[in-house]
Formats: sequence, C-alpha cells, structure tokens
Amino acid sequence: MKLIKVFFLTICILSITTPAQTLTDALRISETGLGVGARALGMGNAFSGISDDASAMYFNPAGLGFIKRLEVAGGFDYFSFNNDATLYNNKTNYSSSATNFNQMSFVFPFPTIQGSLVFGMSYNKTKDFTSAQKFDGYNIGNHSMIQYLATISDIPYELYLTDATGNVSAIKGNLNQSGTTLQEGGLDSWTFSGATEVSKNLFVGGSLNINSGTFSSNRDYYEDDTRGIYDTVETAPGDPNTKNFTTFYRNDVLNWELSGWDLKLGTMYQLSKIARFGATIQFPKTYTNKEKYDRSARSEFSSLIYENSYNDEVEYDITSPFAITGAASVNVKGLILSGEATLTDYTQTKFDNAKGIPATDIASLNKDIKELFRAVAAFNLGMEYTIPQAGIRIRGGFISQPSPYKGDPSDFGKKYLTGGIGFLADETFAIDVAYAHGWWKTYGDNYEVNLSRVYQDISTDKMLVTFSYRF
Repeated sequence: MKLIKVFFLTICILSITTPAQTLTDALRISETGLGVGARALGMGNAFSGISDDASAMYFNPAGLGFIKRLEVAGGFDYFSFNNDATLYNNKTNYSSSATNFNQMSFVFPFPTIQGSLVFGMSYNKTKDFTSAQKFDGYNIGNHSMIQYLATISDIPYELYLTDATGNVSAIKGNLNQSGTTLQEGGLDSWTFSGATEVSKNLFVGGSLNINSGTFSSNRDYYEDDTRGIYDTVETAPGDPNTKNFTTFYRNDVLNWELSGWDLKLGTMYQLSKIARFGATIQFPKTYTNKEKYDRSARSEFSSLIYENSYNDEVEYDITSPFAITGAASVNVKGLILSGEATLTDYTQTKFDNAKGIPATDIASLNKDIKELFRAVAAFNLGMEYTIPQAGIRIRGGFISQPSPYKGDPSDFGKKYLTGGIGFLADETFAIDVAYAHGWWKTYGDNYEVNLSRVYQDISTDKMLVTFSYRF
C-alpha cells in the first residue's frame, strides 16, 4: 500500500479553515487567543498600556511595577463556537462549547527605598481550540473524494472502489457529501514574571512562560449514493459484489501533545497620573508537537462492507513569529481610554526538527508559509469608566485581528465586540465580568481546490469572570 504521511493526509481531509491543514496547524499555534483577565477583555484587551493588575504578566510584565500590595487572582471562562457551514448552497448549523479554569495568579511586591521591585507567578489558559463544523450537500459534479484519493493512495482500491490498477474509479461524482468535525483543547502557560522601576515613572519587566497544551480533532466524512446512480455499476469491474454501492466513509482522529517555552519583555512609562505608554516584544514561541494520527475508512454496498485503517506518529516543532506591540492609555476624571497595535510577520512562522516526516516536506511547508502568509497589524481599543463613590467600573472594547493570508478580504479577519463590568471594594477585593462576541468568515476544501468547498460563517461568545484580592 502506498502509505502517505500524516501531513499529506491531513491536507486533504481535515481542513476546517483553509485549504492547507498544515498551514492551519501553524496558525493554530501562532495566532493570539482572547487572553486572560476579565478587566482586560472587557476593554478589548487594549491592556498593554495599563497592565496594573495580575494579568500584566500576560499583557505587559512592566505593569507589575505599579502593584504595591500582595495580590491573588483567579478566574474561569465559558467559550462557545458557532458555525454556519454551506456546501452546494445548503447551510448547516453546528456548535460546541467549553468551560475552563482560566487563571490563578500571585503577585509579590518587595520593599524598596525608592521605585519598585515586583515578582509574580501565574497559571493562564491562553487559548481555546474548541470549534465545530457540520456540512451536508449534494454534489452534481463529476468529482468526489473517492476519485481524488485514487490518485494519491490505495484507500479506494482496498475498499473495492477502483479497477485493478487502483487508479481509475467507476464513481464519477453525483454523491451526497456530508461531514462533522469537532475540535477541542487549548494552550496553557506557567508564567514567572518580574518588574522594576529603573528610573522615576519608567518601568521594565519580563515574563518567562513554560507552555503546554493539547489539541484533538475528530472528523467524519461521508459520500452517499442517495439517488441510486450506482445501483447497477460494478465499482470494482468484474466483481458483481460491488454493485449497489451506497456509502464511502472516513473517520480521521488527530491528537497533539504540545510543550515549549517563550519570553516576553515590556516597558511602561507613566506621564504624571494622566497617561501611560507601553511597548512589548513577544519573542518567538517554539512548541514541540507530538502528533498521533488514526484513520479508518469503509465502503458499503447493499450486502457487503469493506474496511481498512491506518495510524502514524510524528514529531516536529512549530515556531511562531515575533510580535511587537505599542500601546497607550489616558485617564481623565475616571474615564480611561486605551489602544494598542501589534505587528506580527506571519511569514516568519516555521516548521523544524521533524521526526518521521521527510525534510523535503518540511522545506515545502516553510516555502508555502513564505508565499502565502503576510505581516499584519492587529488593533485593540478599549474604555473604562469608574462611577464615583460606587466602586463600579463599566467597560467596552473592540478587537481586530486581520487574516494572516495574502489576499484575504477584510471579512476573513477576526473581529470582536467586548464589554464588561467590575466592582472594587475598598481598593482590596474586586470581581470583574467580561463578555466578547466574535465573528468572521472562512472556508475549507474537502479535497483538491474549490471542488467541494465549505463556506463558513463563524461566531464565538466568551464570558470571563475574574476575582482578585489585595492584602
């Protein structure tokens, strides 16, 4: 049997957001999630120019220098993913959700004669991989996954769906195509941070992140002869048992175990008590991915079922690019306005150190990244208003994350509207609640390019609750 390594198998069968699954793998690691801290999320994550609570370890570690008292913070979130997928003008809705423990942080200010010296440690769930897709449509064209696989593997041959050469299939399209994909998992980090005031009103800080994560994808794919087109056709010519073909089915299961580390440096300058200016450099994150792949397939006839299966294990590194952020905030009579921009050159994303995958395949993937990705600038805007005497803070924000793919229209970029409310009692205990609604478009090809294309309208909803106490 012509065994095809997992990278090529996943290219044709698991794509949810782009025609090339391996590039989607790279973006799954490299693109920014919705972060941690309900106060920050309520302000559209425009927090790198504020960062005066425990979530500074994630956004801008220099902001830890503003904290003068021991702080403990924790939180949890609810995330929902909704997908309206359209195949051959037939729309199908599908959704999935997850609830997670999101954050546990400790901040330790140390006494100094002047300035500040603050250390912190934190557990953060930095990204959620929960997603879902379901599609169902009748293909009146003369193509199918069966035909495509016959050109690159022996799967159709072993399922009695081709002639004796294994390269020609009697099936020529006109099948109902349907499928379901569920994905889950996320990225976690253990963060160790420090910040100091190096001169009056100028703070610098850094965060070392020890990262881990999991990802799993389970996809079912069907091609069914719902109109009896192949009732009298021998899909394996000369074998009468292969008449009355009804169904081709594939199940693909992908599992990742991720580990790695990264470093983030930040600086912050406070202009009187009116404004703050911040900047951060996120150094490349390198994740080692131990990947397991399992595939089973079967063909069904009126009286017979043929099956086969395949599994593989590979290992490789994915390295994300630098991300450089500039931020500012202004505080006028209890109203804080904040904004930031982050430049990320996704062409610097890289696969490396592969085990079980030919070096030529890795080189080809990295070439595709250079040719298909681009540098983009993400924007975050936020506001917070404190109601005098009540200790209540009201927030709103907007997040824009353009698509990393060259030529993608603006509606393929991710956009979020956020809002939140917080209560601060005696400058000691705080509870913050945030909500973010996101939306964007994308597509994925079931095989080849633009033959069986699933168009998707995606929306997400996230609710984040954070508690903090300062001693």
